[in-house]
Amino acid sequence: MERRRLAGIVLLVLSAFTGTLAFRLATPAIAFYTRDTLSASMLAVSIVSMSFVLARAFSSVFGGLLLEKRKSILHIGGIAMMGNALAVHLYPLTSNWIQVAGIKLLNGFLNGLSWPMAQFVVAVAAPQEIRARVTAVYFFFGSIASLLGNYVYAYTIDLGLSGQMWVSSVFFVLTGLIMIIAYILLNDWVAPKREKKSSQRPSLDPRKVLVIASLMAVIVAFTSGEITYVYVSEALGLEKATTATLLGWVGFFASLLSYFSSWFADKVSEVGMVKLTAVLAGISPILAAVKTSFTVFLGIFLALFGFQSFRPISRKVLASYHRSSLAIGGVNGVQNLSTFIGGVFFGLVYSIGEIHIGVTLNGALLAFTPVSLALLIQAVKLKGGRE
Repeated sequence: MERRRLAGIVLLVLSAFTGTLAFRLATPAIAFYTRDTLSASMLAVSIVSMSFVLARAFSSVFGGLLLEKRKSILHIGGIAMMGNALAVHLYPLTSNWIQVAGIKLLNGFLNGLSWPMAQFVVAVAAPQEIRARVTAVYFFFGSIASLLGNYVYAYTIDLGLSGQMWVSSVFFVLTGLIMIIAYILLNDWVAPKREKKSSQRPSLDPRKVLVIASLMAVIVAFTSGEITYVYVSEALGLEKATTATLLGWVGFFASLLSYFSSWFADKVSEVGMVKLTAVLAGISPILAAVKTSFTVFLGIFLALFGFQSFRPISRKVLASYHRSSLAIGGVNGVQNLSTFIGGVFFGLVYSIGEIHIGVTLNGALLAFTPVSLALLIQAVKLKGGRE
């Protein structure tokens, strides 16, 4: 790759690291602050988490539409990322979970403008023959940061929520600056909308990609945000710092292995890899419902691996679509809206409690079974777009 293009892509990969580090430090801090300090119910915690993804769902599509009109709007993504640095300082000022949810809405809106644009630029700037792998590296560095962010949370507990938000805000500002520089370098490779040509037809039907993305996001919602930390801590009786550290490692290994699925998609079969990720994601809540350390973490691992493997493949497929910026913004929007639905549903049915049939099962996670079956059916029916 040309030096300028390589430098721009490397910077965006770096932004995935610094931005996720900022976000992952804040997530468990806000989770336990809402649950313990503000005495919020599990439903309230899920609403806090899902407020973020709901706002991000709409701003992702909005950002994609804006980008189609004028590619210079990319810089708004970097500015929006820096806006998070101010927003996180509002959390220590809250006195109830509704206020926390309101700030989460703001964070979600800002992130919906920034992250899908970065993913779009990485996908379209990378050479076609290695596009899925480059995108996987982008997400992998985010997972490394997720692991480190959980460690940073564990080691900064004594700073309190206010001190932790200062650390988070520094990384949000740095991330926004890195993004803006990267967009300047990659300007020549950015084409948000192209003429529709048969040679640019995606390998998978974009509509089917969106359906699978939606179903998968509903299912793996239990691994998203604050609700995951609270569920694991309460289900297994773990300390806060231990919970954050273990979830960080699970996410790290899931993302590490997802690179190999991206290689398989580039070299062998995108359809086959999408089918595999759908199956793994489909069975994940059933495994996580069994209340043992092994099955809970295995279920979370499969959910994260399936979802993180699917993300770069879907971005590669949609980058070939003639309205690529809208398509990638759209899949982000669909996934976030579906995650919102799945997360709120998990919070609503959490009161089902436990089911004892030889082993102890979490009833809320078993309630996802119909969606899992729908995802498996879609996977079986999936065929390549060029067939």
